[in-house]
Amino acid sequence: MDSVNLEVLRCAAGWIASAVPATLATVVKTWGSSPRPAGAMLVVSADGRLVGSVSGGCVEDDLLERLRAARPARPEIVSYGVSADEARRFGLPCGGTLQLVLEPLHGDSRLAEVLAGIERGETVARRLHLADGRAEIVADLPQGAVVFDGATLVTSFGPRWRLLLIGAGQLSRYLAEFALALDYAVTISEPREEYRASWSVAGATLSAEMPDDLVIAMRPDARTAVIGATHDPKLDDLALIEALKSDAFYVGAIGSQANSRKRRERLKLFDLGDADIDRLHGPVGLPLGSRTPAEIAIAILADLTARRNGVELIAAPPHAAAADVTRPQ
Repeated sequence: MDSVNLEVLRCAAGWIASAVPATLATVVKTWGSSPRPAGAMLVVSADGRLVGSVSGGCVEDDLLERLRAARPARPEIVSYGVSADEARRFGLPCGGTLQLVLEPLHGDSRLAEVLAGIERGETVARRLHLADGRAEIVADLPQGAVVFDGATLVTSFGPRWRLLLIGAGQLSRYLAEFALALDYAVTISEPREEYRASWSVAGATLSAEMPDDLVIAMRPDARTAVIGATHDPKLDDLALIEALKSDAFYVGAIGSQANSRKRRERLKLFDLGDADIDRLHGPVGLPLGSRTPAEIAIAILADLTARRNGVELIAAPPHAAAADVTRPQ
């Protein structure tokens, strides 16, 4: 899930536990060019602290003033940007409109249960009844992150996207930093002690476990990407074999076109079918003409972002492939 929403949930649950009065704002519908999607959240305490975002900032200012004046007794619906004048006043894009549900938090808001499920790696759905503010955890997950019918709000909270990097070299450092900024939970498998000693990316998990063992332990799902970044077949290939048999949405490895062909030939010697091997992105990343490790990391994260968002990209001509620009380590 979006790390901003995760921060909101943690803060809101903490305020509930500390008996701090607070209101949770959730974007439930958008029209036009709204700055934040449905499901975006903001929590505001009675003393004016706020965490999260439902717009570019102007709506937050108005919400803060609204809640300072009167905190709602039960959930209510508010809209912004309905008219052109209001859109200009709140800094919304031309034609943008968003509808929010404002929910006063209390001990039975069930946010601690939502957080516990997320920490277990589960997807959790919570239903809010606007008539009385009652909240419940529901077993049937909604089709989409938010389902709102005017009377009930069902919000689905899932685990964060995960990125497993094989090798703690220079490219992996850039990949980890960029991926953390894009809300991935990043894990690095690095059994080589000398590479672990120089790792310095805060927020990423560094493991000394062998890559193939770590892939098995992580049980990659449709929100997981695995990238081989060592140029060492003894490390990359074993991890790729396990990743290609998993539900990972993206499996890739750095290397030239020639090395990528050799890797595919090696993989055919193992218990992998052609369909499994065809899932491998190698050379990895979009053909951006990247040369430096930072540029290569951008090319890889751009490809991950497109596929994560279901965007179909036009294939580049063979001579422009990213294969020959993944040499730096």
